[in-house]
Amino acid sequence: MIEATAFRKVLASSTAFAAMAIALPAWAQTGNPETPQAAAQPAPAEEGEILVTGSRIRRDGFQAPTPLTVLTQQDIQNTSPTNNIADFVNQMPQLAGSTKPANSRLNLSNGSAGINALNMRNLGEGRVLVLLDGRRSVGSTIYGWVDINTIPQALVDRVEVVTGGASSAYGSDAVSGVVNFILNKKLEGLKIEADSGITTYGDGGNYSASIAGGKSFAGGRGHILLSANIAHQDGIFEVGDDREWNHTGYVRIQDPNWTSTSTTPQFITTRRQIGAANSTPGGLITGSAGGTANGLRGLYFGYGGAVNTFDYGSFAYPAFTRASGSSAPSLVQGGSWQVNDSGTRIGLMPKDDRWGVFGRLSFEVSDGVELFAEGSYNRQKVFFNAGPNLSTGIAINTTGCTTVPVPVTCNAFALQSLGAARLAGVTGITLATTAADLPFRAIDNERKVQRYVVGAEGSFEAFGRTAHWDVYAQYGRSDLREQLRNIMNLTRMANATAAAFAPAGNARGYTTGSIQCLINVDSNPANDDPNCVPLNRMGVGVASQDAINYVLGNPYRDQVMEQFVAGTNWSVTPFATWAGDVSVAVGGEVRKEKIRGSVPKEFQPVVTTTGTTNAWSVGNYLPFTGEYTVKEAYLETVVPLGFGLEFNGAVRATDYSNSGYVTTWKLGATWAPIPDIRFRVTRSRDIRAPNLNELYQAGTANSDSVRNPKYTSDGLNGPATWGYSGLTTGNPNLRPEIANSWNIGAVVSPRFLPGFTASADYFRIDLAGAIDSISAQEIVNRCSDGNAVYCAAITNDPTRSVPGAPYLLIRSQPFNFVRKLVRGIDFDAAYRIPLGAASSFTLKGVATRYIENLSDTGIAGSVAVNTVGANGGQASTPTWIFRGSATYETDTFSATVTGRGVSAGKYVANGIECTSGCPVSTTNFPTYDNNRVSGLFYVDLNLSQTVRFGGNQAQFFVNVTNLFNRWPLLVPETGMAANTTYSDMLGRQFRAGIRISLK
Repeated sequence: MIEATAFRKVLASSTAFAAMAIALPAWAQTGNPETPQAAAQPAPAEEGEILVTGSRIRRDGFQAPTPLTVLTQQDIQNTSPTNNIADFVNQMPQLAGSTKPANSRLNLSNGSAGINALNMRNLGEGRVLVLLDGRRSVGSTIYGWVDINTIPQALVDRVEVVTGGASSAYGSDAVSGVVNFILNKKLEGLKIEADSGITTYGDGGNYSASIAGGKSFAGGRGHILLSANIAHQDGIFEVGDDREWNHTGYVRIQDPNWTSTSTTPQFITTRRQIGAANSTPGGLITGSAGGTANGLRGLYFGYGGAVNTFDYGSFAYPAFTRASGSSAPSLVQGGSWQVNDSGTRIGLMPKDDRWGVFGRLSFEVSDGVELFAEGSYNRQKVFFNAGPNLSTGIAINTTGCTTVPVPVTCNAFALQSLGAARLAGVTGITLATTAADLPFRAIDNERKVQRYVVGAEGSFEAFGRTAHWDVYAQYGRSDLREQLRNIMNLTRMANATAAAFAPAGNARGYTTGSIQCLINVDSNPANDDPNCVPLNRMGVGVASQDAINYVLGNPYRDQVMEQFVAGTNWSVTPFATWAGDVSVAVGGEVRKEKIRGSVPKEFQPVVTTTGTTNAWSVGNYLPFTGEYTVKEAYLETVVPLGFGLEFNGAVRATDYSNSGYVTTWKLGATWAPIPDIRFRVTRSRDIRAPNLNELYQAGTANSDSVRNPKYTSDGLNGPATWGYSGLTTGNPNLRPEIANSWNIGAVVSPRFLPGFTASADYFRIDLAGAIDSISAQEIVNRCSDGNAVYCAAITNDPTRSVPGAPYLLIRSQPFNFVRKLVRGIDFDAAYRIPLGAASSFTLKGVATRYIENLSDTGIAGSVAVNTVGANGGQASTPTWIFRGSATYETDTFSATVTGRGVSAGKYVANGIECTSGCPVSTTNFPTYDNNRVSGLFYVDLNLSQTVRFGGNQAQFFVNVTNLFNRWPLLVPETGMAANTTYSDMLGRQFRAGIRISLK
């Protein structure tokens, strides 16, 4: 009933898009090869016969029932927002939730920071298959995601996007669709392109250059193709005041007066000038023991160690109190809300350097038989600011600080900064700092990806028709360095923080009264570390470089991924019926995926059956090895049934070495009762096999914080939040995920309106046994509900825990336990109006109305929530995603205006908005006074001018992205207060360049 109701609402709203397709600038090739431009662009394998992505059938006039969008080279040049093709493809509404540099800065321990990995329907990057010329590529992360940066962009002729399951044609991963980058393999001449850009704020400088050349030889029987490219992006490592959107104090705060019986909302998002109060750049005292309870709470250290008083403003959560056992405020409104610098010292864009080369050689050894070999090598190095070295709950011993001589139990830096008078009777303080004296945590990943293919292809006469075949072998390898820099070593940081005045006669002979590490002047010689340098964490500009060098390190992990593939494909037309030719395609593939890695012992955590002991604040890497083999064979057919009706069916048998046999299939049909309209429908069974990381990871760690579901303002149930380190291990018993998909749509090309084409396609993907892990917050929530199974996954880290504020260690493992359901409707329209012999005006529009995106874990107490219509982050999907363009072009000039954006929506999908009479606020359904956030609409401009000379040509182009410098989509959070997945994070950008074509 819910599905039917939502569907009717979408049908009612579809008329709005019909108007938008004409009135708004629109975009994207209508998903049908018969549109005027789409039909002209693909380079046919043989005159009149085209191999279309999503099918293995090759024949004249075949229209696959699966929706297909073709993005031409002209589309890319006229409307790409940057010099990276991934940014262009990611603006398609079918692509939602992709991982890219802007939203991956906190991917500290999994190696995916800085990558461009596509995500279709927000089902996950691993559930869309990325192909290069119809063949797989080796992954660029431990998850197997293909980095679009490895595509030889200078040679891309078009991008074909299949928005529907295609496992029967290509095997695993093609659950939500396929993105196929097709190269111009018969290029003749030389192409040179160079461009450079900068933001309106004078930062984010970038450039790229490429060269590609092709030449036939031996009378056209042979052909050689070469290309090379280089690209650079300056890093933006701080969000300064010029980007005002991140400094408004738009932050969600819990009402400090709220209780479990309140009828007012638990969370408030309508206030401004809210900032973090859990730490400061030079350290904030959040609690003190001895003397007056928490008497020093609220003192913070500035430049040179100056002592200041934090103003907790008029509204704080938790409410300010000095009561024993209470928690200090973590958020405040007004007062000192801007002292914390977590919204400034964060990265906006990584420094990115990449280059690649590609080569292809082919030779027709006889009529209908061509041998070919190709190879590519790509290198990328990404350097990213992943935020400050935040530390909370730092225990500082101040016992005996008023005694003369001062005992080693008194922290020397605390006494220097606070003075004996303040410390009278105080036995300890708790400090929290964003550590302005320490360099930011940095990601410094490097990826080297190589791919080689050899094979043969050709055609021959069979059954009186032309048959096509190919056979190939392929090897891919990715060398991945997951490198972190400036990461705190937990033991060394604890040693350096515990500083003491050297007593007279100390065993190491330190000058009496000099400040040394406690471990070197206490009575225990067994814990000495002669390299230890005391670190002053109380102030800005007070830490010595030697101490910084001692406490920080650079953990890394090296991983090598390999892919071996051999396959063959055959397409024939064995006979015909009264309705037309019957076509058949058969083929098979054998593939092996491998991973192996290494991590120096000093960077590995100690993992036992009872818990994990981390050596570093993040980046506690473990190496892992594993492999699997898959063998596949498929059969596909197209059978015309007459009266404009055509059947397309396929079946694929797949055998995995680790998880057994599985069958995928597709049943589809098209019906064109008249030339003006064509209906299409597809029902398919598709799969995604577990990747190497899900199967074999020895342990991947991450660090963050979780909310205490049972927190009360009196502090009796612990602090408001806990820091934690998570460890996720692999599961070799995982099975392939199974998806059942429907696609139903129609294409309209009215003869009475030449140049106009439109389509609408409903999609439904029901994924069973989806592989996932329970989130850390979910584990804590379920444990707080009394579920012992989840409590068993939580232990305390003795190194970082302090009384009353434990630091948690949380373990999890992936299982086939989630059901996912995604539904929506794709709309596509294009209208080209000739304005003379050499000029035209073209409107294009594409939009997706998402209806449902559900994840049902089946966990007792959890509720499946539709995340469509929530704009809070990468995991949720806006109700509408749209993009369009209006292009005027002549023989030598082109101007394109592009509009793109997402609809307004909720902040969180499960939030209940109310101001009074609110229901009980729970972890499943929290209450908000305002749970709405804005949408987005950006305008881009592209201008190009072509100059011809002696049979050659040069095209000069200028691109302005985010023409009106619109803000990102703001969300009420500390740190980066924006949805980094769908927003333009840099503001207005300018890019200019030249393209030269030489014959």
